[in-house]
Amino acid sequence: MRYSRLRIIFPIGLFIALFLDGSLSNVFAGHLFKYPYSSVLHLVLLWIVFAIFLDDRDDLPVGLWAALAGLVFDWYYTGIFGVYLVALPLVVYISRQIKPWLDLNFLTMLMVYIINLTIVEAFVYVWYLIGKVITSNLADFAVYTLGPTIAVNLALFVILYYPVRQLYLKAS
Repeated sequence: MRYSRLRIIFPIGLFIALFLDGSLSNVFAGHLFKYPYSSVLHLVLLWIVFAIFLDDRDDLPVGLWAALAGLVFDWYYTGIFGVYLVALPLVVYISRQIKPWLDLNFLTMLMVYIINLTIVEAFVYVWYLIGKVITSNLADFAVYTLGPTIAVNLALFVILYYPVRQLYLKAS
């Protein structure tokens, strides 16, 4: 019964996170994207990191779902295929590799999430730079995009950690 509940809860939560990424960004656009700052919500990444670290048996096909979510995210939100299609499974791979070495608690997951946010945002920055979608320099990216993005997503992590953890514990 445990496996079927998590296998149902994870994709539903991923779909909700995918929907909320765009919806909340649209609703709070005046606050998130106030020139020159840009804060990007990463609820999909948050849900994926929770799944990797809260699923104690690693039975969920998180990498496959991450690729699918990345494809949908690219298709619907960015219009540039491959960015999140590659970035999200990359984060899954890295997180799965370091998971056995970590003591899983709130602070450890928080640090891993910040590192994953930085990896995804840097990957997107480099991808867009190579594709000439953006022309900003690295310092502007760090100050005006990466910093605010980490701050907003850090707050979301703190707010959502215990309810999501309880959901995973209840499902197991």
